[in-house]
Amino acid sequence: MLPKIKTFMTNPDYTLSVSFDDGKKVLYDMADDIKKLPHYSDLQNITGLFYQARLDKSRTCLYWNDYIDLPSDMIYEYGK
Repeated sequence: MLPKIKTFMTNPDYTLSVSFDDGKKVLYDMADDIKKLPHYSDLQNITGLFYQARLDKSRTCLYWNDYIDLPSDMIYEYGK
């Protein structure tokens, strides 16, 4: 079962502060994703896009547009 995101916040340094239903809180650094994944570079190249993150209805994915999303299990597992 995918972890459900309770709340999240985008930060100026391209990190995400995320809390989950089970009480876990993590800081997920998107800098490596932005460097390594071509479509993620838009988060840095398009002014303000990073701050437009939204949570899907199932609360298992953050997304920015039709091409850029981040599943909750990745945030849960690799967040610090």
